[in-house]
Amino acid sequence: MIEGGSESTPIIKKIVKSHGGHHGGAWKVAYADFVTAMMALFIVLWVLSQKPEVIESVAGYFKDPVGFSTKSKVLIEGKANLIPDMKIQDDVQQHEMEKAELEKIGEKLAGELKADTDLLGLADQVKIEVVKEGLRIELTDSESDVFFEIGTADLKKDAKKLLQKIGAEISKMPNKIIVEGHTDSRQFNNIGTGYTNFELSSERALAAKRALVTGGLHEKQIDEVRGYADTRLRNEENPLSFVNRRISITVKFNK
Repeated sequence: MIEGGSESTPIIKKIVKSHGGHHGGAWKVAYADFVTAMMALFIVLWVLSQKPEVIESVAGYFKDPVGFSTKSKVLIEGKANLIPDMKIQDDVQQHEMEKAELEKIGEKLAGELKADTDLLGLADQVKIEVVKEGLRIELTDSESDVFFEIGTADLKKDAKKLLQKIGAEISKMPNKIIVEGHTDSRQFNNIGTGYTNFELSSERALAAKRALVTGGLHEKQIDEVRGYADTRLRNEENPLSFVNRRISITVKFNK
């Protein structure tokens, strides 16, 4: 107070700002970045350890977050593995339906071959089954009957008829096919620089392909013609066994 007056002396207060440590708050930002990176890493590792359905569901979210909103509740509740992937389900269902259809066709073909009096005996040398690639029709030599003249790719008359009948049946289907030739382990008299079982098995597969086409098979249905020589023996304990000499025709699954 000023003596004899009413005015007060103004008081000036200075506020000094202090820093929180030597580096201020920068360490907090760096720590937050580190934690975020670790969290992202753990999420990636978790996703990779899940079932394919979960992985596709998570991928679907990042591709279309808005469209994926209807599934978000299920993900949050930890039921992601229950999310129906319609495409996968449709593919599996279609595959099973096609498998059942191929099995029916195989049974029908086996019955027709056995009923054909022109093919008596040879029909028993035909094995028909559904395998991973599709419907496999395998023609195997027997001890008394062979499909080719020994050491050549010349089809015998009855074998040609058999293949033509098979070709006629396969021509009714839209599926692609694979034709394979297999030999036993009897080797030609050279060190591999001349004519070998690879050439023989390939030429036999091509001869079988021609017989199938003669029977009605469409050329465009042929997807592959393979010659395996003796690299896929049916009887490994006896490489010279007649069961190793065979022609395989595989009607492939469409998908």
